Amino acid sequence: MNHVLEDRCGGMVTGAYIADALAMPAHWYYDRAALRHDYGEIRCYLAPKHPHPDSIVWRSSYTPLNERGDILREQAKYWQQPGMHYHPFLRPGENTLNLQLVRVLDQSLSETGGYDLNDYLERYIDFMLTPGKHHDTYVEEYHRHFFTHLSRGWKPQRCGGADVHIGGLVGVGMLCARLGKEAPAAVLEHVGFSHGDADMLDAAKTLTRMLLALMLGEPLRETILHHAGRWFSERKAALWSKEPDLVVIGRHVSPACYIRESFPAALYLAWKYADDFESAVVANTMVGGDNCHRGTVVGALVGAACGLERLPKALREGLLMNCGKAEGVPPKTA
Repeated sequence: MNHVLEDRCGGMVTGAYIADALAMPAHWYYDRAALRHDYGEIRCYLAPKHPHPDSIVWRSSYTPLNERGDILREQAKYWQQPGMHYHPFLRPGENTLNLQLVRVLDQSLSETGGYDLNDYLERYIDFMLTPGKHHDTYVEEYHRHFFTHLSRGWKPQRCGGADVHIGGLVGVGMLCARLGKEAPAAVLEHVGFSHGDADMLDAAKTLTRMLLALMLGEPLRETILHHAGRWFSERKAALWSKEPDLVVIGRHVSPACYIRESFPAALYLAWKYADDFESAVVANTMVGGDNCHRGTVVGALVGAACGLERLPKALREGLLMNCGKAEGVPPKTA
């Protein structure tokens, strides 16, 4: 892998991790005034505060059918407490569960030399069922659905679903950085397994095309507008850029996790802050909602465009799960 390509791949992967960890304390804040009151403008890694004014963990529920489905374990007791933060025990610079699973995907890709769904599923199941592997409290719906099916005796390959949340895209950057031109098929298999909705798959294909183009050196804004299709347009870019981010992501598109709103929001932020990685991830954090998972799209796009060496040193070095460069399997585009 040549240095320039390695730098772009490293920026793509590390950028996603940075965006998630930066947004973690403010994850799922919909009251943006409360977000700013609690944290100010978040420009460095912070610990989550209690209580979380918008938390609905206490309204969520998951009851494992047996040990094969017990993914909450010691965290289960916190689900019924009003105001409980989604990630109360994560430290500054630590990534949320879905990004920790991207690390599991990375290990699978590195050790198998390519994408192997069966190998990833074995690692995923082991990670989720082994006590002490992580200390994140909230697990998204698709994890709960998977382990409910698994505890009923279903084969792992049949335990996925058609989830429509942007969290399904968090591994796309890793797959592109590792696999290069072979990534599109792997992305569709990986995303399709757990988030097999038509909109999700279209967003995954769109994001893959963008990231592969950035790896080859195409400018970010042109890449987004060229490949966005129905998700974003030059007209929207021109109109939305006249308004504050809190209006664009709040009035024009929702800050929530649903792909039809969150993917255009991510593309807009990446387009607006194309030359400024730090501003991009800070803006994503401060508009709230599902800023962690939306942030992985923003971070991967702007990170790939800027390259690893241009990412802020403090944010790179402050990651507790610092993935550094995308080492290992060289992209097939090299």
